[in-house]
Amino acid sequence: MSKISKFFKGGGSSASKSRGGPSPQEALARLRETEEMLSKKQEYLETRIERELAAARQYGTKNKRAALQALKRKKRYEKQLSQIDGTLSTIEFQREALENSHTNTEVLKNMGYAAQAMKKVHENMDLNKIDDLMQDITEQQDVAQEISDAISNRAGFADEFDE
Repeated sequence: MSKISKFFKGGGSSASKSRGGPSPQEALARLRETEEMLSKKQEYLETRIERELAAARQYGTKNKRAALQALKRKKRYEKQLSQIDGTLSTIEFQREALENSHTNTEVLKNMGYAAQAMKKVHENMDLNKIDDLMQDITEQQDVAQEISDAISNRAGFADEFDE
């Protein structure tokens, strides 16, 4: 196969082809890495904004041009910071959705596993045999109750006797 046809047919890495994409754990790890990187960039921009604001105050009325340049840079950094905030929000939403879908997948797998176990347990049970057994148990409980009632009645010779 030529290089061009590989390119157009998606001649990417063989690992991602055979698995059909990254695993949820890999995707979550990458999203967390991206979140960390963006958080560091946020901190950097916040310090830059503080520096530019301090520079604008320092120049104040003495050097208006330098103060305006510092304020413009500050405004540019604030715009970048708001974009990063939006991106972080989107990444957090995507990470949470991926975590939830992964959890749902695991729950579904475990429920299927439990269903198979129940099917295996029930395959040796016959409903007719179970019904007969329950009837026998009920009969024996009735007999036990009658015996208990007979024993618990006071046996008085003068109270009752059969003529």
